[in-house]
Amino acid sequence: VQLVESGGGSVQAGGSLNLSCITSGFTFGTYSMGWFRQAPGKERELAASINRYGSTRYADSVKGRFTISKDTASNIAYLQMNNLKPEDTAMYYCAAGDRVVNCFASLAYDYWGQGTQVTVSS
Repeated sequence: VQLVESGGGSVQAGGSLNLSCITSGFTFGTYSMGWFRQAPGKERELAASINRYGSTRYADSVKGRFTISKDTASNIAYLQMNNLKPEDTAMYYCAAGDRVVNCFASLAYDYWGQGTQVTVSS
């Protein structure tokens, strides 16, 4: 199983980034996908998730700014991030879970990527 994130970088506040998570080794279409983030000294938190049916959930802090999507034919998950704020600065991780009941719980996910850094300057 592999999950490989890309698309992170450094942007100014108000800018945009589009993260990608290329996956392999599991049945992508039957899994829930999540984008988590972890800032230095803080706990890992869910930014957005999408289940096998395409239903999405977002952290309150990113609603209206972030959009999660997936391409089941290509086994790729995306996180489009607009109007970025300095508080969005974190390492962003892609995760996949088979039977996710609580999408906000990191323990619900089975597989994780290595992360991609997002830095937003004011």
